[in-house]
Amino acid sequence: MSKVRGNVLNPLDTLEQYGTDALRFALSTGTAPGNDIKLTPARLEAGRNFANKLWNATRFIIGSIKADEASLAIEPERLALEDRWILSRLNRTVTSVSNLMTDFQFGEAQRQIYDFLWGEFCDWYIEIAKIRLRSATDAHSPLPVLLHVMETSLRLLHPFMPFITEELWQNLNRHLPQGRKTTESITIARYPEAEKTAPDLVAEQVIESLIEIIRSIRNVRAEHKVASNKWIMAQIYADELMTTLTPYSQAIEALARARPVTFHHRRQERPGGKNTLVAVLKDAEVAIPMESMVSLEAERERLKDAIVRGEADIAKLEARLKNKDFLSKAPAAVIGREKSKLSTQKARLKRLREQLKKLG
Repeated sequence: MSKVRGNVLNPLDTLEQYGTDALRFALSTGTAPGNDIKLTPARLEAGRNFANKLWNATRFIIGSIKADEASLAIEPERLALEDRWILSRLNRTVTSVSNLMTDFQFGEAQRQIYDFLWGEFCDWYIEIAKIRLRSATDAHSPLPVLLHVMETSLRLLHPFMPFITEELWQNLNRHLPQGRKTTESITIARYPEAEKTAPDLVAEQVIESLIEIIRSIRNVRAEHKVASNKWIMAQIYADELMTTLTPYSQAIEALARARPVTFHHRRQERPGGKNTLVAVLKDAEVAIPMESMVSLEAERERLKDAIVRGEADIAKLEARLKNKDFLSKAPAAVIGREKSKLSTQKARLKRLREQLKKLG
């Protein structure tokens, strides 16, 4: 921060508004030695949001533990694929963070912890775990893995966000298996060490394919502005992964708002047809019938209107770029910007015409 009074964020006001850990997060995440950062409200809000995410995740885990819960120790032989996946990803994160800390790359270390906790643990594993906890047919509770990953992650994050991690760890510590309760404070708890086990490549491939499928369906919904309460159909061609992905049809339904979800092992021809959108993924293809998302007639009219507007915009831009007065007086940067707009509009118009052609 500059020493000149009045041109920076007041640290006392910042602490009061966002919290100490949020300020520490904003100052350290993604930074590198020798580089300056711009401390903006957006960075502080990101830190506060991350702290809230940790709080809510811990509250969910503790709230899911019943008073008569059996042993919360992990039983490796009973782990589901998503359990194996998150444990493998945790081990990778611990290994990478430990190496980064040794190399004094603290900003990158915290960024990787953040990406793991928010992007993998909270956004995906916890959401799948919620489905399992609601299911009466799932005999293997995800709670031991939830507890283990959260507790380990808090110890991993503690040097960066000491206050909230101490508070959350104290609450989690009451529910740890007897063999895990070793210290009275996270401050003196042993820092996580990577297990000497190979990454679970099979579990990582299956769950990453599942995530990619759900994301592709979500992207299609967003692109076509499908209402959040509307269910759409999805046909998944997964080839050799079909057997392992089929049990996750309920997760795909819940997380992508798709129903029915059908799996196909081998396809004799390319999935879908004239009025079907196909997303080609790394290990699968997802076919979504257009009629399950929108009224085909209404979609045709929408596309026609968009094409008319696009053609009008292109005509205006072309006329401007042919105007000698404009070309002689406008700065080069403005002319370049108009040319870029024209290129973008032409590409958009081409996509709209392709979509209309698919609808017939």
